[in-house]
Amino acid sequence: MEINIIHADVLTVTVKGRLDTVTSPAFDATIAGENITEDKVVVDFTDVEYISSAGLRALLALKRRLDAENKSLTIKNINAVVREVFSVTGFINVLTIE
Repeated sequence: MEINIIHADVLTVTVKGRLDTVTSPAFDATIAGENITEDKVVVDFTDVEYISSAGLRALLALKRRLDAENKSLTIKNINAVVREVFSVTGFINVLTIE
């Protein structure tokens, strides 16, 4: 998994590969180490091929952190496989997905 973070008006986190049990700790650590000053965070899933429950937990932890700081989280560009995981788990109703 690769993670690229760009600070601008919106914090953009681009993820490439799989967000699963093996890679979600690195995602958590990378995000935890960021000083998020932007009001909006976008996680771009264009190149995410799969997400597991561990990846969902990582996104939920990020959402909770941002909610506590009155900031927003949007997940963009998910593929059909990832959309199905979000749908089956109910995360489609928990996260803002565009």
